[in-house]
Formats: sequence, C-alpha cells, structure tokens
Amino acid sequence: MKIALSSTGKDLDSAIDPRFGRCAYFIIVETDDMSYEAFENENVSLGGGAGIQSAQFVASKGVKAVITGNCGPNAFQTLSAAGIEVFAGQAGSVKEAIERFKNGQLTAGTDANVSDKFGMGEGGQDYDQTPGFGGMGMGRGMGMGRGMPDWQRQDQMNSEQIPGENELQALKGEAKSLMEQMEKIQERIRALEAKEKGRSSTRDD
Repeated sequence: MKIALSSTGKDLDSAIDPRFGRCAYFIIVETDDMSYEAFENENVSLGGGAGIQSAQFVASKGVKAVITGNCGPNAFQTLSAAGIEVFAGQAGSVKEAIERFKNGQLTAGTDANVSDKFGMGEGGQDYDQTPGFGGMGMGRGMGMGRGMPDWQRQDQMNSEQIPGENELQALKGEAKSLMEQMEKIQERIRALEAKEKGRSSTRDD
C-alpha cells in the first residue's frame, strides 16, 4: 500500500512535519517493502491554495492514505474526494508513524483538525516572501525578518501551537531543520569569502 507523509526531511528518520500543505517534504512510502521517495514540497511559498495543491500532488502519486501533523479543510476535502484517508495529529519520526499505521494504531479522520489558515502568519497572511528574501521568523508571531537567499528559502514555523507532546516533537523537528539550514548558509558564506579572498589576492598581484 502506498502512503504519503509530511516530513521535515528527506528520510524515514526525519520528524513528521506538523504542516501538510506547507510541509518541507513529502515522503511517499510503499508499506509492503518500505521503499520510499522524498519530494521537496514546491507549495511552501504559495500565497494561498497550498493545501489543495499539495493534496493534488500526493493524489497524483497514487497514495491511499496521508499521515501528517495537521490538515486543513481544503486539503482534507481534496484528499477525501480522491478516496485518500487522512491520519492527522501525528508526531515523532516518519518511521514511527509508518509502524503505527501498519499496526493499526491510527484512526482516519472524518474532518480537518485545523483551520485553513494553519501554517500561515497572523491574520492568515504568509510571512515575508519578497523575492530573494524568504521569511526566517521564528514562529509564534515573532518573525525576526532576517532574509535568506532564494537558494535556501525556509518556510516559516507555524504560528499556532500544537498541544502537548505533539508540539514538542514538532518543535524538535523544526529546530533540526533550521540547524541544517544554518549549516548550509555557513558553508555558502565560507565559499563566498574564499572566492572574494582569491579575487583580492589577484588584484594585489
């Protein structure tokens, strides 16, 4: 059976992303042999309709179920119309969620578990998506406004809280993802500094 999971990373050890429409990655898993593919979510920066677009994407992959942290009404309706069951309210790693699913420990939802504005900024507006400057606010309505280049755009953390253990797992996943982003930024900075230093040496000669 083929299922889709919202993930903060590209492998089965990654944390479940609490967002569906604006998750970092979709991992499509064949539960019979645990083979999988990871797809970067191209809908993270959409001003609207991310849930519907993401639902249509996973439906195009032929999945029969979606496992995620939270699913809004538009995405839920689109998935349901495609005959896809939705198992929301999940946390922990992708691998753990798959095991719970295979063991029959998950219950399919009958409706969305968050509003259609979940995963967006205050007032339902996306965080700063000015070209070349993806928002890097730290969530909870505390956007820090630090721009990041297009090559490393990171979607904003959710402004809505997830109760209890789910929130803890989600925050750990977000923290891990942000640390990975920072490491890549530092690598890019070092590369640019080395390039600039090389130019300076050439001019001095």
